Amino acid sequence: MGGLRVGYACVNTQLPSSARTLRLANVTPERLRKLIAANLEALEAILGWNERHGVEVFRLTSNLIPFGSHAANELLWWEEFARRFEEVGGLILRAGMRLSTHPGQCTVLSSSRPEVAAAAVAELEYHDRLLSALGLDRSHKIVLHVGSGAGDPKTAVDRFLSGFARLSPGAAGRLVLENDERWPLAPVLALAARVRLPVVFDVFHHRLAASFDGLAVRDLVLRAGDTWHRRDGRQEVHFSTQAPGKRPGAHAETLDTSEFTRFVDEVYDLPLDCVLEVKDKERSVLTAHELLRRRTCA
Repeated sequence: MGGLRVGYACVNTQLPSSARTLRLANVTPERLRKLIAANLEALEAILGWNERHGVEVFRLTSNLIPFGSHAANELLWWEEFARRFEEVGGLILRAGMRLSTHPGQCTVLSSSRPEVAAAAVAELEYHDRLLSALGLDRSHKIVLHVGSGAGDPKTAVDRFLSGFARLSPGAAGRLVLENDERWPLAPVLALAARVRLPVVFDVFHHRLAASFDGLAVRDLVLRAGDTWHRRDGRQEVHFSTQAPGKRPGAHAETLDTSEFTRFVDEVYDLPLDCVLEVKDKERSVLTAHELLRRRTCA
């Protein structure tokens, strides 16, 4: 199926959070159970809103299960809450939604610190278990940055490959790499080719750290698209712009409609799932959907 689909990440500003957590010192099994139940209820509400508003692309919060990859959480939560996961997963599948996750900046497979690399492996395994608990196949991806070591790329790549080799087939099969300011598209594509992973093209990161001089955005999207195969589902891209007056790389509060229109003009016909990385979340998605509707009707 062709055409651009647009979604958002983690939070619906009109609904309760699905990422409620607690301090490590206060963790108990019962507190974790209450939070997991509340977070799953909130996620179901968010996904219901998405279904009603035609939003088919969504990124799950990493904190849906508090301390999901930490030893403090000893619950077999995927078994205890299997029925709720089945119910929420059924909604996702019936609505034809595409979900992804995006572990935070501390998830660094290429870290020179063994404990950080080990924690990254545990976090990626948690994300795979989470998506699997929802009954989602491997086309629902885990998006990851290469991480540290851009100043010594050969060593960093070796560390990344070592960390990647520690992943289970499930986690490895969901992994997708993304370009950023430290690792532009060209070296990310080279690394992805070595481990046969797809690549998410992030437009904003590319503008901050460009590679492939002279190529238009469409050409870069197509180049990243060559890494995606049928088993991976639709190609994912990310769109955002710079927040005025903030540090370079800070995401804008809301959708820059002029920049987004230029992006759409280049890739509108391609089968892409686009995650908007903006602070007002679903509000910008509704704006984007209206822009796309007007284009279709024009």
